Amino acid sequence: MSFILNPELWTLTVAISVPLIYAALGGMFSERGGVINIAMEGMMLTGAFVAVVFAYATHNAWLGLAAGVASGAGMALLFSWAALTLTADQVVVGMSINLLALGLTGYLLDAFYGYNGTPISTPSLPTVHLPVLAGIPVLGPALAQENILTYLLLPTVLFAQFALFRTRWGLRLRAMGEKPEAGRSAGLGVRRYRLSGILLSGMLSGVAGAYLSIGVLNSFNVDMTAGRGYIALAAMIFGNWRPRGVVMAALIFGFLSAASIQLQGSVIPPDVVLMVPYLLTVVAVAGIVGRTTPPASDGVPYHEESI
Repeated sequence: MSFILNPELWTLTVAISVPLIYAALGGMFSERGGVINIAMEGMMLTGAFVAVVFAYATHNAWLGLAAGVASGAGMALLFSWAALTLTADQVVVGMSINLLALGLTGYLLDAFYGYNGTPISTPSLPTVHLPVLAGIPVLGPALAQENILTYLLLPTVLFAQFALFRTRWGLRLRAMGEKPEAGRSAGLGVRRYRLSGILLSGMLSGVAGAYLSIGVLNSFNVDMTAGRGYIALAAMIFGNWRPRGVVMAALIFGFLSAASIQLQGSVIPPDVVLMVPYLLTVVAVAGIVGRTTPPASDGVPYHEESI
């Protein structure tokens, strides 16, 4: 019980979960439109690096965030050109984007900053203090003092829910992921709607990367995302491609990751704890307990003459 009531556990859970939720929400938009996006790792990594570069160059963390989001969108455009225009295999393209981002950011980090790495004077996004939340038992310390992007997560989730299920655009995007031929017969541009989902995915992944570099760590390291894009992908699948499910799944991943860190040196192997969410994802996909249902045309290229 003392382990569960430890405020440090929940503070770490929030810090780990926030970038996962941003990236997983972005991946949800892409896959709801019928495009498998495993390039979120590369988009996050690019966003993290560009955010640091522009924050330091302009002495403004908000401009760094904007640049990080723009870089994520740029990687999304590259991904969409290969996946939609060239109708290349989406998984292969996604892995290529990830490897490109890993190599490019590593090279530019050394070229820009050398052996010493990113400057310690790089501006960071502000931390917001909400003393009114401090009185909440257990969770209060984890919520009363957080980075601004943590508090912006709630409106982002509400926006995702509303846009996907309460707007004409969301209905059409979901149609492109289920039966694009029907959308095309209604005069809609399949590739145009799929492109919008990919762009949202890149932008939200850029936010996730910026959170890591100028929100929490205030620096950039080679491969600093460390597979978080893939974890976000698993959280999106486990959350059944729905905003509320994505949030809950990411929180589970974040909690178990935090628990594995807190259990270092205990009798319970931390790696066993860290394995649990991935095992649950496999169980859900296999349909053993419940079942995740991906969009019917997810990952299926659609040939269209023009956007």
